[in-house]
Amino acid sequence: MAVARKIKTLLTVNILVFVGIILFSVYCRIQDRSQELVQIVRSADRRARSRGAKVGSLADRESILQRLDHLEEVVYNQLNGLAKPMGLVEGPGGLGQGGMAATLRDDSHESETKYEEYGYNAQLSDRISLDRSIPDYRPKKCKQMTYPDDLPQISVVFIFVNEALSVILRSVHSVVNHTPSHLLKEIILVDDNSDNVELKFNLDQYVNKRYPGLVKIVRNNKREGLIRARIQGWKAATSPVVGFFDAHVEFNIGWVEPALTRIKEDRKRIILPAIDNIKYNTFEVQQYANAAHGYNWGLWCMYIIPPQDWLDKGDESAPIRTPAMIGCSFVVDREYFGEIGLLDPGMEVYGGENIELGMRV
Repeated sequence: MAVARKIKTLLTVNILVFVGIILFSVYCRIQDRSQELVQIVRSADRRARSRGAKVGSLADRESILQRLDHLEEVVYNQLNGLAKPMGLVEGPGGLGQGGMAATLRDDSHESETKYEEYGYNAQLSDRISLDRSIPDYRPKKCKQMTYPDDLPQISVVFIFVNEALSVILRSVHSVVNHTPSHLLKEIILVDDNSDNVELKFNLDQYVNKRYPGLVKIVRNNKREGLIRARIQGWKAATSPVVGFFDAHVEFNIGWVEPALTRIKEDRKRIILPAIDNIKYNTFEVQQYANAAHGYNWGLWCMYIIPPQDWLDKGDESAPIRTPAMIGCSFVVDREYFGEIGLLDPGMEVYGGENIELGMRV
């Protein structure tokens, strides 16, 4: 009986130990699994938070982009809000970009009338952006040049009478867009007693809102003619250097720095910027060859072949010395211009100043 009892006790102990081992094993596996689950839960939580952050980040980015789009739209509408009521266009794109030839499908009677009135396709001009780009025809070396930091400021004077509003404003936009702001003191528009209605209220309202404080308008009470109108512009100018231009020009990048540098070196120089051709019917910009300005026995100014010493240099970026000028564009030290007597106010029509100014200098 005693032996049987011992055997029974041993079996019981063995069974309990076996069950204990199994339970311990199960417990360990449960612990491992719980740790695994905790890791999974934490990982899932991190992923959820990351997704939430990404969603939040994407939402923030989307919100910012929407706000920027809205801001751009507001700015564009503000700007074009001035041009659109006048039937004009601002900003990049559209007809005539890159100085390419442009045409209109509707060849209407209005177009013919404007041709006769302005001498160019004013209806087409109204459809071309005031900010259009034009080709950079400068010699390669010009694009590599550097200029002093302390150049004098310039006042740009535009003379007009009964020009198309879009042509005048494109001249203004192009000089603002392509002149460093610290060098452009002011733009002076001299209206030589135009009777075109849109050159009154519309022009005033546009430039005062678009370029407040930058653009001045001088209005002659009677027709003075080109020469005396230029003198009026000179009187209104306040910067050390003055540039005189017709109001149907378009400026390009880097136009002002070389002119101001030459005058800074010698205030008794008068600079004639190189000009290209804007075709009257398509507004295509065509490059003119480098030339000097001379005149014939009838004192009519014309383009002439540059002097031989300039040609011998083989440097297209070098300035060309010339005895006369094309009157539609020249840059001069304001005080020096006064010292040499300006232009003869007795001249009634354009052309004589092309020869006279060369003689004065």
